Amino acid sequence: MDKSTYLIGEIGQNHNGSVELAKLIVDVAARPIVDDLFSHQLKSMDAIKLTKRDLDYELSKTALSKTYTSIHSFGKTYGEHRQALELTYEEHLEIYNYAKTKNLDVVETLCAPSCLNILNYFTPDKLKVASRDLTNLPLLEALAQSKIPIILSTGMGGQEELNEALEVISKHHENISILHCVSEYPTNPIHVNLRSISYLKEQYPNYNIGYSDHTIGISTPIAAVAMGANIIEKHLTLDRKMKGTDQAGSLGIDGCWRMIRDIRLLELSMGQEDVFIEPAVKETKIKLERSLAVNKDIAIGSTINESDLHLLSPGDGFKWLDKDHILGKKALILIEKDELIYPNMISK
Repeated sequence: MDKSTYLIGEIGQNHNGSVELAKLIVDVAARPIVDDLFSHQLKSMDAIKLTKRDLDYELSKTALSKTYTSIHSFGKTYGEHRQALELTYEEHLEIYNYAKTKNLDVVETLCAPSCLNILNYFTPDKLKVASRDLTNLPLLEALAQSKIPIILSTGMGGQEELNEALEVISKHHENISILHCVSEYPTNPIHVNLRSISYLKEQYPNYNIGYSDHTIGISTPIAAVAMGANIIEKHLTLDRKMKGTDQAGSLGIDGCWRMIRDIRLLELSMGQEDVFIEPAVKETKIKLERSLAVNKDIAIGSTINESDLHLLSPGDGFKWLDKDHILGKKALILIEKDELIYPNMISK
């Protein structure tokens, strides 16, 4: 693999309105990963992702004032719930600065043109367009004018919607990434359709192609990397049993560690398009491969026939394909049963 996969740990609303909780999730994303067996020092995540909403552009008055009685509610109405989960620009800046001390990028999902006010505080490394806003062309226009790299998710759109979004953004810049996504939380495996990654790579070769995952576990994002995804986005949490609608479908601390480890090890495993003997297996090859040996004692001067031969380890002697170098030759010494044949044992 030419470059490492860009791994985004989505905090989203899993901070539950707390900057300190968000910082702890940043720590999870930045935690060093070590493969103890081979002592590989593996790269951690590359970025964390936050979401900034403007509730005046978010929902209708009726939706905001609707009573919200879910066990995951942070307010009596849905509007109060959403407001409780909203961090201020200053709080986003605090998390941004903290992430930078951990050498992480910060990706921001901005849900309204007004949310570009965040640029008065800092410049995100990338902007993310949520799947639901793929058709929000005025928002895409505003985001694209910032010239900040943009990541699109396809979860609620097909190719027509994607192409319309690309047309709007590409008028301003081409630094665009496309993430295959299924906006089902959690996503049923039969709906994942990872082959969309291959399709997107073929149809949109000028853009980075990745995968935003909402499945349970880590196997699907790892498989996505094997299929060529250059970006992986996955929700993170400190505890999947915490209050909050996204917590149960996120990766906990151990799951995050295992996903990063397995993706980074997969990157090391990809190699090159060729078949060859890896130098690291040289000793094993000698130890375990078969060589020509005699199946009975061969006296000095006796001629060696094919019926006298069988194959035994180690593999530092003649191979079966080399038997013509042995057949019809005379033994120069006594070759005992079940011993390998070496060149100095036979006539030339």
